[in-house]
Amino acid sequence: MPSTRRIFLARSTALAATAYFAPRAAFAAPSPHINFPTAPRDRICVASYPFRYVIQGQDARATSPIDLKDFAAHIKEKFQINKIEPWTGHFPTPTSKYLDQFHTALQKSGCHIANMAVDGEDSPYARDPAERARALAFSKKWINVAARLNAPGVRTNIPVAKDSQPDLTRAADTLREAADYAARKNVVISLENDNPVSEDPFFLVQLVEKVNSPWLHTLPDFANSLTAHDDDYAYRGIDAMFSRAYSICHVKETEVNPAGQPVHADLPRTFGYLKQHDYKGYLSMEWDSPGDPYAGTQDLIEKTVRYLS
Repeated sequence: MPSTRRIFLARSTALAATAYFAPRAAFAAPSPHINFPTAPRDRICVASYPFRYVIQGQDARATSPIDLKDFAAHIKEKFQINKIEPWTGHFPTPTSKYLDQFHTALQKSGCHIANMAVDGEDSPYARDPAERARALAFSKKWINVAARLNAPGVRTNIPVAKDSQPDLTRAADTLREAADYAARKNVVISLENDNPVSEDPFFLVQLVEKVNSPWLHTLPDFANSLTAHDDDYAYRGIDAMFSRAYSICHVKETEVNPAGQPVHADLPRTFGYLKQHDYKGYLSMEWDSPGDPYAGTQDLIEKTVRYLS
C-alpha cells in the first residue's frame, strides 16, 4: 500500500526534539479538562498542512517562505484566527532551541496550538514487536513536544503495516500505552479517518472503545472517508466518529480521490452530526484542493462560523 502524502513529505524532515516549557502533570490525571471556547470563531484553528507550499523548506515555489514558528502570527494577520494545528512535517529542526523560539513566537503573537498533526511511518498494529515499539516511541516523542508547546492534543496516525492487516488487539495494546503516557503529560490523543486501510472510521471507533481511555478519542475528518467509500458508508462512519470525538475535528469540504476526481462533503449534514453528538472541541480548517489555500481557508472559516451559529 503506498504511503500517504503526509508521510511521503515528512520523510525528508529531521525528527528530534528536546525542550522545556511550562511544566505539565507528572502523573496520570483521571481525564482531560480542556476549557473550550464557545463562540464559533474562537473554536476555529487553521492547519499548517494546506500551506505546505508556502512554509519554509517545503517547496521551491514558495517565493516568501514562512517559518513554522511564525505561522501562527501569519494566520492571525490573514484570518484573525489565533489558533493553529501544525504538522510535524513542517518542523525544520525541532530541537530545544527551535521549540523555545516557537514558544516565544506564540506568546508574542497571542496565539495557541489547538492540536498537533503527527505523522510517523511505523504501525502500532504491526506483527513485528520492534515496529510497534518504534511507533510508540514516536508518539511519545511528539506528545512531549505538544506538552512543551502547551498544545492540548496530538493527532497520531496509524500507518499501514507491511506484515499485517489492521489488528485491533495489537493496535489497542500500543495505543493504550501511548494514552497512559499522554495522560501524564495532560495531552489528548486523537485518531483520524485518513488512510482507508488502516484508519477506517469504524475501526478507529472500535479501537477507541477497546482502549477505553479518556485520553484517546477520534478525529472526524469531514471528507477523507468519501474518497474511498460510498456516501452511506462514509457518513455513517463520520457520525460514528463524532460519537467518540473530543478535542479536534477537520473541516474539509473537498478532497481528491485516488482516481484524481474531487469529492465534496455535505457540510450541513456533517455539521448536523457534530451538533447531534454535542461536540464542543476545536474545528481545524484543512482546505485541501488545487488553488489558493488562503481563499479556500477563508471560505471554510466563513461557512464554519455560519453552521456553528
